[in-house]
Amino acid sequence: MTATRPVVLWLRRDLRLLDHPALLAAASSGAPVVPLFVIDPALWDASGAPRRDRLAASLRSLAEDLHERYAVRLVIRRGSPDRVVPGLAAELGATAVHVTAETTPYGRRRDSLVATALAQAGVEWRATGTAYAVGPGTILTGGGTPYRVFTPFSRAWRAHGAPGPAPLPTHLTGLADVPSDPLPDARVAHDDPGAGEEASHARWRWFLAEGLTAYRAHRDRPDLDGTSRLSEALKYGEIHPRTLLADLATSEAHGSSAAAKFVTELAWREFYADVLWHHPRSAWRDLRPMAAMDYDDPDAGFVAWQEGRTGFPFVDAGMRQLAATGWMHNRVRMVTASFLVKDLHIWWPHGARHFMAHLRDGDLASNSHGWQWVSGTGTDAAPYFRIFNPVSQGQKFDPRGAYVREWIPELRHLEGATAHEPWAHPQGYAGGYPQRIVDHAAERAESLRRYAVSRASSATPPTAP
Repeated sequence: MTATRPVVLWLRRDLRLLDHPALLAAASSGAPVVPLFVIDPALWDASGAPRRDRLAASLRSLAEDLHERYAVRLVIRRGSPDRVVPGLAAELGATAVHVTAETTPYGRRRDSLVATALAQAGVEWRATGTAYAVGPGTILTGGGTPYRVFTPFSRAWRAHGAPGPAPLPTHLTGLADVPSDPLPDARVAHDDPGAGEEASHARWRWFLAEGLTAYRAHRDRPDLDGTSRLSEALKYGEIHPRTLLADLATSEAHGSSAAAKFVTELAWREFYADVLWHHPRSAWRDLRPMAAMDYDDPDAGFVAWQEGRTGFPFVDAGMRQLAATGWMHNRVRMVTASFLVKDLHIWWPHGARHFMAHLRDGDLASNSHGWQWVSGTGTDAAPYFRIFNPVSQGQKFDPRGAYVREWIPELRHLEGATAHEPWAHPQGYAGGYPQRIVDHAAERAESLRRYAVSRASSATPPTAP
């Protein structure tokens, strides 16, 4: 053991070396740094295999990067963080635990427990930076209240600006004799754009140079590689949004409509994190509840939706893609969510939990508030009667039917856009594709009826006793 007492760098959603303020703070202490990742059963056990595999791949990449650049070992421990982190600090005689500040409800509760336990042992808790360009809770209205509508938040967020990327530590010393659990095994999905910091930066460089120009035109097309595919990298902190904004500001694309649109999508991510910070119950509850709204319990239709057997090709392609790879295009996420809530009349948290269990890029704030945007119960001012047509959405955003045929082999015998309406083709069901489980027009009418009843109930004054 070194004569200088070490510090612990507890990594969570910040699995990188570049632009890492907490890493820089730990390195600047001058003490040996022990990088730690805790496999928390509360999060690990609730995740599906694709999500666990993606995290494991990111951890393996980070472990290699730490070893190659600094000859420092990443320590893995399994268990509840409120026991593991103080236990390791005591084991090492550490003076401090450095972290990137957490912003989710669970993360904040967890960190409070860990910080309290560390304080009782005389170990300092040092939180530096967040996973966002602007820390959630920072931007308020002129009246000092949180924003609940995206557009004014976006304007204030842009005006606030973000700090520049943090420099890479020039020197980092570790400890060689700290026991570690093994790194978890990782299987790579066939469409994974690559895990780890190096792969994420390579993807970003490609997108900035070649993909951004067509971003506005192609971003809603699941049949094309029209998005940055950086959602997983942002989820695990392999690249920081601060870095993306800084690179955009100095790129040839700066000032273009495509760059502005991409920044807007980053702003949505920051907005939802801010909303969750101020309204932690909105993780699994309506931000704007609709009184007396009648929802159905999950039944056989819910199972068919999960398994991609609803009989609506665009919906089923998305759900099968999710099951097979742990990822789904954002346009398809909106359509599949709308189908569950508006066609099957099932409350959104049932679908949101399914997504969070399987999405490799599952981000609580973006996922839950994206579902509420579709449901009409979140921050968006649009009413409940926004209802996506699963057929016309497929025809518009997968015009050649390529996306549907990729994920639904039963429809590969149908050419072009015919794949979106197998019921209109004499041989549409020759491959064994299931019949539609609902009539969309009828269920749309039913959704509007339920919404009208809910509004009437909200508007009716209580009866005098």
